Amino acid sequence: MKTKNLVVFLLTSVVEAAIAYFAALKFSVRFIELMFFAGLLFATVTFFFSSSGGRISEFHSSQISGQTGLILKKEPFVFKKGPVFTASALFLLVGLVLFILLFSGVIPPASS
Repeated sequence: MKTKNLVVFLLTSVVEAAIAYFAALKFSVRFIELMFFAGLLFATVTFFFSSSGGRISEFHSSQISGQTGLILKKEPFVFKKGPVFTASALFLLVGLVLFILLFSGVIPPASS
């Protein structure tokens, strides 16, 4: 992995963990309870913004064609996997493993 990609990967991981941590503090839940759902949100948003073409692009092209009368060329769906999506997917997978361990009772529930 290139140094630039590694820095972006680590920075993304730290930012996602910080956002999830402060959200866990705000909602008074444990970090590992929120980690999977935050990872799912991060991975979905990152996937949406790192891809091009597809259904949403076709929808906008058809709206523009209807308004202007110009026929636009359709773009194929292209997903660009990068360090930001990789960090989000890894955050999601770690959160899933911890959520399964929490749900199965391996990680004990929080004592109040």
